[in-house]
This record gives sequence, C-alpha cells and structure tokens, in this order.
Amino acid sequence: MIQAYIGTSILALFITVVLIRSLSLKKMGIQAVEFGKKDKKDLIIPPFAMFYFYLILARAFGWPNIPWQQLFYSELLAWTGLVLCLSGLLFFIWTMISFKKSFRVGLVENTAQGLITTGAFAISRNPIYVSFAVLLIGQFCIYPSWIFLIYIVAGIATFHRQVIREEVFLQQQYGKEFEVYCEKVRRYV
Repeated sequence: MIQAYIGTSILALFITVVLIRSLSLKKMGIQAVEFGKKDKKDLIIPPFAMFYFYLILARAFGWPNIPWQQLFYSELLAWTGLVLCLSGLLFFIWTMISFKKSFRVGLVENTAQGLITTGAFAISRNPIYVSFAVLLIGQFCIYPSWIFLIYIVAGIATFHRQVIREEVFLQQQYGKEFEVYCEKVRRYV
C-alpha cells in the first residue's frame, strides 16, 4: 500500500526537520532541546513515541506487530490520511520557518526573539501541536486501528496539557503582549 510507505516517510521527515533545526540552532550556540528539564513527567513521553514509531514502521513494512488491531480499511480514507499527513508536514515546516531562532523543545526562557506572532503563528498560537495532531489523525486514516485511536486521544490530551503550561509560561514572560496576541489568534485553529 503506497499510502503506508509515503505516510511513514512523512513521519520520518517530521523527525528529520526537528533534528536539523535543533542542530542548526546548536551551531549558533542556541540550546533548542530542553525537554524534561523543567518537568520530569515529560520523560514518560519518549518511550510511548518510540513505540508509536515502531508500530507505524511495523504496519508499513510487515514487521512483527500487535494482532487484531485493525478496525477496518478504506482506500479512500487511506488517501485522505496521506493528504492529512502531507498537510501536517507542510504546516510543520512553515511553523519551523516562522519560529526563526525561537524554536525550543521544552519550556525555556527566550525573550531574545520576542513573541512570535507572524507566519504560522498568525493562524494558530500552537501550530506545532496542530501539525502533530493532523499527522496523528492522518496516520490513523492510513492505519485505522484501536491503538492509533488511543494514540490520537492521548496525544491530543498531552498536547493540550503542554499548551496550557506554555501559555502560563508565555503569560509570565510577555504579559500584556501575550494577552493581546491571545485575543487576536485562536489557541489551535
């Protein structure tokens, strides 16, 4: 199924974009990865993410997998999922460009660039999480299984938890400027 291979490639591209962006910022002396330093509970996320990546690869390449997880299959839904994955990737790349030098994984005080409100951030206050959610939904459409449905629910709940934490952080960091931004741009879309 071509959608499976392309969908898996898009997932790999998401990871590649984050790695390239983090390394390019590191070359500029900017530590972009601060994940888990302020909240140790975040460290529970990587094992679940790695399991998710394995499940996607296993489904695409016929590796050992959990039996009886597929709910149904629809060719049209799989193509729709591929379009969603691609849309999520393109929105994610636009977000990375919009971030400029402010991209961070984790909560980090970073006022040098100021509050980013242009580009993808003019559409959504949280475009990275929107793109991740679109990717998860797209992957589910390609591989409609109860496990991926659980990942959508857990992923979106985790994203929302992080968004709330980031908004408190940004409110403390930018004050009135952040409040004005919140009045103009929706939290998600």
